[in-house]
Amino acid sequence: MIVGSISELGGKLYAIRKQRGMTQAQAAEAAGLSNNTYAEIERGVVNTSIESIMQICRAFRITPDEILVKDDPRPAAREEDLLARLQACNPQQKETALRLLETY
Repeated sequence: MIVGSISELGGKLYAIRKQRGMTQAQAAEAAGLSNNTYAEIERGVVNTSIESIMQICRAFRITPDEILVKDDPRPAAREEDLLARLQACNPQQKETALRLLETY
């Protein structure tokens, strides 16, 4: 399940940044963003682009799913759901899904 709000995304970024012992300014610099832009993303007051999310992920050395996906206490159920959804896809959709999985 995808995070439900920009404030939830910001909360995950805050936790990761603190875990790494970084200031907002250090995180912004590492991600190639302005201090203000990074701070607004982390506070959850602004929507952000995929490009900025990817820059932040590279700076923190994390995958996008670590900040975009909610933790699910039932991973087996998610796997079953994923497989069922994949079975319902046409061949082109399956190929796209497989390419996405290969990036992880």
